[in-house]
Amino acid sequence: MPYFVYRISEDNKLQCLDQHNSYKEARGQVRKRRSEQAADDTSLVRLIFASSEMEAERLLLTPRESPVEGDD
Repeated sequence: MPYFVYRISEDNKLQCLDQHNSYKEARGQVRKRRSEQAADDTSLVRLIFASSEMEAERLLLTPRESPVEGDD
């Protein structure tokens, strides 16, 4: 399964920037893009592992559940 690099804007608009078969290559590209990002740019650059671009977008747009605080 490939690794996808996405840019997520403030209004949750997704833009697929690239895809890699190697985690190391994908991670390097994400780090490079984040370092080149302008200071006033509020978009996020994210890396996601998915079987297809469609699944990657679904996973990125699905909100995560917040952890439950309390007794363990």
